[in-house]
Amino acid sequence: QVRLVESGGGLVQAGDSLRLSCAVSGGTIITSIMGWFRQAPGKEREVVAAIRWSGLNTRYADSVKSRFLISASNDKNTAYLQMNSLKPEDTAVYYCAAGVVRDGMESNSHEYRHWGRGTQVTVPS
Repeated sequence: QVRLVESGGGLVQAGDSLRLSCAVSGGTIITSIMGWFRQAPGKEREVVAAIRWSGLNTRYADSVKSRFLISASNDKNTAYLQMNSLKPEDTAVYYCAAGVVRDGMESNSHEYRHWGRGTQVTVPS
């Protein structure tokens, strides 16, 4: 069974950095994009960043622009999220997602077919 497996979360202080990884495990999947979403307690899941294989175009939530960087391995089986200058408001469970997503729909979680189980990122205030 194909799965997305996240790693790299943890408890860090404000201003610190973390690097999340997401690996495709158990087979191959057809995707046009990989993305990172997050969900904080009591809030809706939101897109953080996405990378589209075509042109390696990237998109970021306004709240993380200039602080986070999404990248991927050449074989498109692993995606990374480098998170710098972390803030308490970045505290959330971070999910990796992948699928064949229509142009302009990168922020729509329903467009993504494959999901990881999530990894917790905690930045105390």
